[in-house]
Amino acid sequence: MGKGEGRNQTPIMEFILLGFGSVRELQPLLFLVFLVIYVVTVMGNILIVALVVTDQHLHTPMYFFLGNLSCLDICYSSTFLPWLLANLLTGDRTISIKGRILQTYFFGILTATECLLLTAISYDRYLAKCNPLRYAVLMNGRICCQLVAGSWISSFLACTTINIFLFKSKFCGSKEIDHFFCDFSPVIKLFCGDTQTVRLLIFIVCTLGTLVPCLLVLTSYIRIITTILRIPSTTGRQKAFSTCSSHLIVVIVYYGTLITVYVVPTADNHKILHKLFSVFYTVLTPMINPVIYSLRNKEVNEALRKAILKLITFRNRHGSLKDKF
Repeated sequence: MGKGEGRNQTPIMEFILLGFGSVRELQPLLFLVFLVIYVVTVMGNILIVALVVTDQHLHTPMYFFLGNLSCLDICYSSTFLPWLLANLLTGDRTISIKGRILQTYFFGILTATECLLLTAISYDRYLAKCNPLRYAVLMNGRICCQLVAGSWISSFLACTTINIFLFKSKFCGSKEIDHFFCDFSPVIKLFCGDTQTVRLLIFIVCTLGTLVPCLLVLTSYIRIITTILRIPSTTGRQKAFSTCSSHLIVVIVYYGTLITVYVVPTADNHKILHKLFSVFYTVLTPMINPVIYSLRNKEVNEALRKAILKLITFRNRHGSLKDKF
């Protein structure tokens, strides 16, 4: 008997996202938590983008990548968090077929692009620490643009290929998706017919898109740590290790949760664990990226201080002019 036989063959026109359960008492708390996270994520990343664009001292390859990462994180969070907030506020958990397609498509592109951008950032840091004399030649403006463009284009092509298969597939049976957004795995479970080809394609793309970049990032940071150990000054080593370790923790958490969800095979009874891991790479990582990668840097803090002083000066002058008239 085929997979689709014995199931309700009525075409599904909309889905119901189960989210984090149906306990009404928790909905206001979850709404407040995710609202704060979303506002902090958007404002923090907008701040980084504004500083990188306006301050000439931040027009370097590293901040070019970080500015692109902040733009991506704003889009990443906005793919599903506004819908989740509306869901928690109104209790309406339905999402249309078109909404499901768009959310899955853009989520896939943005996730894959973030993986590749983090790889580019680690490669930039590797060149800066391990090959400083040739850094300006190896990481010029043209190469930076090629790395960013390559990240977006390759992610677009890979996710478009997957979504062509998803778009052609028909859904039957239950309308319920046991997740807080339209992720690939729970959506595939609602397919009619054989899903082996789609599952294999997603596994291959996710393995290449997460495991390979993760290994490249870890290799870069291992080389960086080896170089740091050669620094004669204890203070210099501690400072370098502080920055490097914070970057490495974010990378391990992000790639580790992604690989666990999409590459490592797990049983269906681990749905709660999958949702928890999904919160890490979809919600928490975009929020802490500006802090770990940018706001802890001396150059960004200096640019922020100058921007605040300019704003205070502008307001004082504007107030003085109003008083005169």
